[in-house]
Amino acid sequence: MNYYDLQVVLQEVPGEISLCFSITGCHLNCEGCHSSFLWKSENGIPLTDDIYLSLLKKYKGLASCVLFMGGEWHPEKLANFLKIATDHQFKTCLYTGEEKIPETILENLTWVKTGKWDPSLGGLDSVYTNQKFTEVKTNRTLNHLFKQN
Repeated sequence: MNYYDLQVVLQEVPGEISLCFSITGCHLNCEGCHSSFLWKSENGIPLTDDIYLSLLKKYKGLASCVLFMGGEWHPEKLANFLKIATDHQFKTCLYTGEEKIPETILENLTWVKTGKWDPSLGGLDSVYTNQKFTEVKTNRTLNHLFKQN
């Protein structure tokens, strides 16, 4: 499981400062994807347990959430990284274009964004979007958090 980069992001998970890992190897190839460099699994560098733990320790108290942009195609590794994050008191989120997520991944997620990118429908801030931002524990759709007032 390779990651292309790590960013600290403020908008992807409302109300949270998130460590965002962009995972390579996405097979969806969505039309209009702004991150097509993530399609090639050989891009990036391996996300090892040591690297991951060192980053969690570095950002402990500064960030509140760990966000994975993809990675569900590595279900065991992703589930393990999510468990480690929750064990270190981070909230967790997955952005995926898929509709169904394995239970082993869901059980350590706070939120999940599902739905393939469709440029004609827009993102989470669009009333026409096919994407859903869901609080996993309650199964509540929280797209309203992305709407501009």
